[in-house]
Amino acid sequence: MYKRDFSAAEFATRQARVRAAMAARKLDLLVVIHPANINWLIGARHKSYQQFQCLFIGADASDGLVMLTRLAEQWELQAESLASEVRGWGGREPENPIDAFAAIVREKSWQGRRIGLEVPRYYIGVEEHGAIRAFLGSAIKADATRLVEELKFVKSPAELRYIGKAVGFADAAMAAFVKAAKPGRTEHQLAGEVYRTMLSAGGDVPASPINIGFGPRSAYGHPLPSERKLRRGDFGQVEYGAAFRRYCTTLGRQVVVGKPNRKQGDLYKVVRESCDAAIAAIRPGVRADVPHEAAKRVIVKAGLEHGRWHLTGYGIAPGFAPVWGESLEMDGGSRDVIAAGMVLSIEPPVFLPKEKLGCRIIDNVLVTAKGCRVLSTYTRDLIVL
Repeated sequence: MYKRDFSAAEFATRQARVRAAMAARKLDLLVVIHPANINWLIGARHKSYQQFQCLFIGADASDGLVMLTRLAEQWELQAESLASEVRGWGGREPENPIDAFAAIVREKSWQGRRIGLEVPRYYIGVEEHGAIRAFLGSAIKADATRLVEELKFVKSPAELRYIGKAVGFADAAMAAFVKAAKPGRTEHQLAGEVYRTMLSAGGDVPASPINIGFGPRSAYGHPLPSERKLRRGDFGQVEYGAAFRRYCTTLGRQVVVGKPNRKQGDLYKVVRESCDAAIAAIRPGVRADVPHEAAKRVIVKAGLEHGRWHLTGYGIAPGFAPVWGESLEMDGGSRDVIAAGMVLSIEPPVFLPKEKLGCRIIDNVLVTAKGCRVLSTYTRDLIVL
């Protein structure tokens, strides 16, 4: 049961922390929409994020934890989660979920309360958002999109154990990938080896697809596997997520089929130094833009700023399609402060389309009291097949 993923005490502490954050913002009711936040509060690994869902959490525990979901997931949530009440919409016949939302609010006499509303990317449509705002009107007192998420940035010991399990799956999958990566094998076949290894070991289906790109496709930012076969001289990237009970880790390595040429070796060296610089800059109390700037300086010094298309990294969360990342991002605009217990993905790549060449190394780090620790034990060196 998902509600047994963590102890009752840990769930209770999470809910109390959210209610304290609501009190600090003078909110009486919070409408939680992001599936990772719902899961964190009540244990809900279900799939109903494909359509409108929300969790109502009141400032007073007596309000309960009321979940609205599509009808197909109602029984799963009743059986598996800590929701005190689960309402289903649609299913048998077409129904507007906002009508069901409004009915709950009226029934509970919540219209006059001070309400915070999450508006996360991917998980609420424009029409639904507009209809909720039109219905609640001035009762909405805050954009609460990050209220729960910011409390989740620092992981508990139990969460870190789940991430540790995912790291083991990711490392094993990389070993399987390297063993299978031979000239003549397609990128699709190699992706199959990665997924087979992770799922047969007890992992979840990752929230986002694997990226594999060899040869000219190595210059793509997020190349989905293709029918292209590996060839001698290919330079390539492989990147994927592994998950256990939706807790995710990411891993990316650079591979060359045969001896690397000078351009391939030089590009790998720059990206590796950039990653190392970001990792060295991570410690509690620094802003998330500090490791980003450290990584950027390496790439700029090498004269490859034109190939820097991607942010340096981000926080890792429980994954729900299509993403596993948190809103804590390491880029030039970040003002988030790094803290011990955070898990961050470090991945400043360089992509050079004109040269049909790209390089990406991805590692997750656990922020410690004095710095950080790389979680994967798989070699970070250029993998020569």
